[in-house]
Amino acid sequence: MTEVSALRRRTMQAVQSKNTQPELLVRRLVHGLGYRYRLHRRDLPGNPDLVFPSRRKVIFVHGCFWHGHHCGRGARVPRANQAYWVAKIQKNQDRGRNATKALAQDGWGALVLWECELRNEGKLREMVVSFLGPTKQSLRKE
Repeated sequence: MTEVSALRRRTMQAVQSKNTQPELLVRRLVHGLGYRYRLHRRDLPGNPDLVFPSRRKVIFVHGCFWHGHHCGRGARVPRANQAYWVAKIQKNQDRGRNATKALAQDGWGALVLWECELRNEGKLREMVVSFLGPTKQSLRKE
């Protein structure tokens, strides 16, 4: 194994699928808004990042590169091994679409938050509240 491929291998092994920085940011915001949730329910399609069982809603936090978002980072394709990456990202997109569709058929609502959307906290807060509805805290205040 060459030095470059060994470095790339270590880099790729360090990539997490759970408890990523974007996911932790969303979790802190959602909890601060007064919502309570479960994490990574394996019995639901797509193993959603945040699950709100009483509301029958889930949130997926997608990395732009890994899920092929249309933003600058997501539209970038690595120069090395392009066929592999294009196929991998396509599989990730298909899996996400199928999970969302299966959840909808089971009566669950799904919200996909993209990594690039997390920079604007005000807009993120609006999207979450609009999707999940009022909390018990917010109803008591009114």
